[in-house]
This record gives sequence, structure tokens and C-alpha cells, in this order.
Amino acid sequence: MTRIRLSRLPGERVVADDGEVRVELAADAVATYVAEHEPAGPRWVWDDTARWYPRLLADGVRVARCHDLRLAHHLLRRAPAVDRQRLEGEQAEHWHRLGPTLASEPALFAADEAVEHLRADLEDERQQDAVAASSEAGRLELLLAAESSGALAAAEMTHAGIPWRVDVHDRLLTDLLGPRPPRAVRPALLEQAADAVREALGAPGLNPDSQQHLLAALRRAGIEVTSTRASSLRAHDHPAVETVLRYRHLSRLHTTNGWSWLDQWVREGRFRPTYLPAGVVTGRWASHGGGALSIPVIVRPAAVADEGWVLVVADVAQLEPRVLAGMSGDRALARTARGADLYQGMVDDGAVATRNDAKLGLLGAMYGATSGESGRLLAGLARRYPDAFALVERAARAGEHGEVVRTLLGRGSPSLGEAWSDPDGSVEQGVERNRDDARARAYGRFTRNFVVQGTGAEWALCWIADLRHRLWRIGPDDAPLERRPHLVFFLHDEVVVHAPAGLADAVRDAVTEASATAARLLFREHPVDFPLNVSVVRSYAEAGKP
Repeated sequence: MTRIRLSRLPGERVVADDGEVRVELAADAVATYVAEHEPAGPRWVWDDTARWYPRLLADGVRVARCHDLRLAHHLLRRAPAVDRQRLEGEQAEHWHRLGPTLASEPALFAADEAVEHLRADLEDERQQDAVAASSEAGRLELLLAAESSGALAAAEMTHAGIPWRVDVHDRLLTDLLGPRPPRAVRPALLEQAADAVREALGAPGLNPDSQQHLLAALRRAGIEVTSTRASSLRAHDHPAVETVLRYRHLSRLHTTNGWSWLDQWVREGRFRPTYLPAGVVTGRWASHGGGALSIPVIVRPAAVADEGWVLVVADVAQLEPRVLAGMSGDRALARTARGADLYQGMVDDGAVATRNDAKLGLLGAMYGATSGESGRLLAGLARRYPDAFALVERAARAGEHGEVVRTLLGRGSPSLGEAWSDPDGSVEQGVERNRDDARARAYGRFTRNFVVQGTGAEWALCWIADLRHRLWRIGPDDAPLERRPHLVFFLHDEVVVHAPAGLADAVRDAVTEASATAARLLFREHPVDFPLNVSVVRSYAEAGKP
């Protein structure tokens, strides 16, 4: 496959290099150049998909394949099977610190001269050399291709946007909060809820949005809590608790997905969030503003397909336990996973007495909950599924010894002294002399889950990469991206496709076939079922309902 490398030059010029021919172009001529060469099926090589691809999409140009040098560089520098020295050389220090392009930045040329004129050809050659010299070249090639395809899908989802009905969203807010108020004023129904909190706690002047003041008022009312989390409040049998929780629920809606959110994030009937592929160290995505990865159930009725179109919503059941079965080669757990409900399969297999026991034990193994009820279940499950449990135990022990671990395709974890941070705060809970031991144990819990969550992210990347190609083939040959079936949302183990109603069955088949392809790519020798829950609906809120 031909690789065409695109680099920016001074004077808003671009150079395109396919290894044999080097062509200089004006920046505004890039879309025409790409459109002319795309039918030959090249792989476009550039520094950051988020910098190049949105402009191409705006000009009506869609590409099938790319190689994202920024994502690949950071992945390869941390991959245990790669010699980092092969990534050193001219401009390497700029690639080391190159961050993602954000939506607020100019589309192609940026103000940072240090990274403005990076040579794609030099970096691409170094990366290809590093992968070829690796002991796991095949797996890394698959991972890099999936990672880059995910970056293309992310840009396309931002470009197309999630169909969003402003009138429906406004009606939801009005029904729950009252009419839209002036800026910095509480809506009428939210103010009523605040008054109810003041009355319930006997605190007439309370500002319930102040964490400090609310905690003090709760304690004066006899509710001894150290936080206002729902779990902490519900531990107390007091009539004020539900009143406080209701206010906080409505207040969160107002501040997180209220009218200001609508003004900022919904344009021309579309919610257009910005995704950050590999924004989490495990390879999972993050988002930049808009809360794309946590659309609350309460506002999902506003995500409505266009007239004559539908939303095809698909999520995989129990992704990470199935990934654990596949990557460990545990045949007993893979056999249990053949049904739609892996946890019930464990009950039917005689491994545990109840579905809750199955979930508690398996999640405990993957997340390091080895005490209490979860710990009691682990010993029996480890005997029933020895290969799966041994894999996460080895990852935990490696972390406790300060070693890095890797996913199935080769993504490496951050080291104990590198980018990793203590997510649950357990290190700080230990006394100073035990600080190092506590930090090692916390890192062991992190590495235990890293191998499974990271491999789950790889499966999901392969899923959307294959699905993206299948969806393109379903649509009319001359239709642009947004007039064909297209991805509009992705969250770890769930996708949403916006499609003409008449193509819903074809899209459903494509989603299922892509899932099977991802399983074959990752777990060739140990096939595992990844059953999907697929809904064809008009509104996202209807997904999963019988």
C-alpha cells in the first residue's frame, strides 16, 4: 500500500511525498490533491488526524486509511516490545511533547513554530523501523492501524454530529427546572428545590451550591457526613436526605446539560463534541468539552434521528470479562461466555450460586477487590477459571514490583514513576513509613485492570474501524458521509449509527459482523463470543427498551 506523507511548510504550503514523488501544494489545494489520489487507496500519513482531517471533511473529502504519527509515536515510546532509541533523531524531541489538536485551534496551521513544520517522512521512517525491529511487529501494526482508524472515526463523528432536537431538550429543562431564567439566576423550580433544602435543614440563608456550607448545614441537622455524595447521604436515615439529593440532581442538570450547554454545543440540529482518541492511558477515549462520553439519561430523549432516519444503537454485553477470557486463553471462561449473559453462564456452569456472586467475583478479580465478599468468592473462581485469574494476578504482581505491563496488542502501561497517578487515594491513607508499599499495591491494582481494560479498548477500536468501512459500502456511491449510514457516537463498548430507515437491517448486520471481525483479529486461537444488544430507534432514550 502506498504511503503518502503530508507535512506543513512555511508560507502555508504543504508537501506531499509518496517516497518517489515530492509535490508542494498551497494549503487550500490539499483537499483537491487528496480527492484525486484517494481512489488508489493510499494510507495518508500526517502528524495529527485532528489537524488535517476536519478540513478535508469540510471540503467533502473522506479518506479510508491514515497513519496518525502523533498517536503512534506516543504509543510506540511506551510499548515494551519497542526499542525507544529507534524513535530518536531529528525533531524527535518535538514529537515527544506533541499534544492533541483541539477544536479551538486553527484547522491546519498553528502558532507553535516548534511543531509547525515537523517532517512526516522522517518520523514515519523511524516508526516503521521501530515496528519492524520489534518482536511483536504484527500485533503492533494491527494496533497502530486500529488507533489511526479510530482517529478518523472521531473526526467524522464530530463532523456529522449527533442529531439533537433543541426544542425537545428545552422542553425537558422547562418541565424539570422551570422557564429559562436570566444568566446567573436559578430557574424557578430549581429555586423551589433550594428552598426545600433550606427548610429541611433549618438553614434559611443556605446556599446549597456551596459544598462547605451544605456540609455544615447537614452536620447541624445531625447528618454526620464528610462528603455530599449520594452514597454518603443515603447511609443516613433522615428526612432531609432525599430533598438534598433531588436538589443536587436538578442543579447538576442545570449546570452540566442546561441551556448554556445547548448554546455552546448544539449547532444546526447537531451535538458536535470533540473526541480525544487514546485520551486515557489504557487507550480508551476521552472528550474535550460537552460531556460526550457521559450523555445523561435524562437528556437522551433530545437525541432524535432525522425524519426518515433511525438510530442503530449497539452495545456489547460484559466486554471486559469476555476480553479476559480471550486474552488469557481460558477455555472454561470462554465456554461460559457463549451466552448473552456471561454472569448467568457462570451460575449455569456451577461456578457460583447467584448472578450477583459471579459479577462481584469477576469484577473483583479485574479491579483488585480481594477482601470482603468479593475476596471470599475469588478462591473458588480461580480454581474454576485458572488461566483468566492467573493473568490478572501476574499483572498485579508485576505492578507491585514496579514493572510495566502490556495489553494484548502491545500498548504499555505508564511506569510507577511516570504518568500513573493513584486513582483511589489509597497511598495517602497509609502512614509515611509504609508509603512505598502502599504505592506499589495501588499500582498493582492499576496494572491488574490495565491489561484487561486496555485490551478491551483494542477490541473496540477494531470494532469501529471495521464498522466504519462497512457503513461506507452500504450507502449510495455518490453520497457524502452525512447522507450515508454513519457513526455518530462511541463510548467504550457502545456505538450509535445514524442511518436511513430503509437501511436499518443492513446496518444492524454490519454492526454484528464488525464485532465478529474484531474478535477474530484479536483472539484468533481462542475465539470468544461478543454478543450485542442492538436497538433500532428514533430516539437514543428508547435504546435497550423492550
